[in-house]
Amino acid sequence: MITLSHFNHLTRQQAMTLLAPCVAIPAWAEAVTAARPYASRESLLREAQLAAERWGEAELQQALSAHPRIGEKPAGSQEHAALSRQEQGAVDDRDPQLVQALKAGNARYEARFGRVFLIRAKGRSGEEILDALEQRLNNDDAQEVQAALTQLREITLLRLEGAIGE
Repeated sequence: MITLSHFNHLTRQQAMTLLAPCVAIPAWAEAVTAARPYASRESLLREAQLAAERWGEAELQQALSAHPRIGEKPAGSQEHAALSRQEQGAVDDRDPQLVQALKAGNARYEARFGRVFLIRAKGRSGEEILDALEQRLNNDDAQEVQAALTQLREITLLRLEGAIGE
C-alpha cells in the first residue's frame, strides 16, 4: 500500500501500473490517474466510483478477461491472481461438495449468460457465494449485466482501498 501523497506524485505510467490490478479496464485507470492530485482519499474513492459508474456491458466483458471462476485456482497476471486468491479465501477447496456445487453452478451460469460468474467474494462464505450464484441464475440478461457490474465496481473499489492509503 502506498500513501495518497505518493500516488499523487507518481508518473502517469506508474499510476496506471499501480491501478491495473484493481480492474482490467485501462480507461478507468486513465480516468482515475488523470484526475490527480487528490486532496483526500475520499475524493480519490469518489472519483474512482464515478469512473466505474460509466461502465457498461463492453467494460464488463473486458474486465472479466482477468477474473477466474469462483472456487477455481486463479490464473492470469501475478497481481490479479494474488488478489483473487485473497478475495476467494472463504471458498474452502477442502470441502469437495462446495467445490463441486460451485463448479456445476459456474457451468450453468456460463451456459446461461456466456461469461464467468462475478461476485465480490471478500466477506462472504462459500455457501453465501453459492446461494448468490443460484439466485442470479434467475435474472434476465439485463438484470444480470447490472448485477455483475455492481459486483465489479465493489471488487474494484475494495482493491483500490487496499492499494492506496492516507
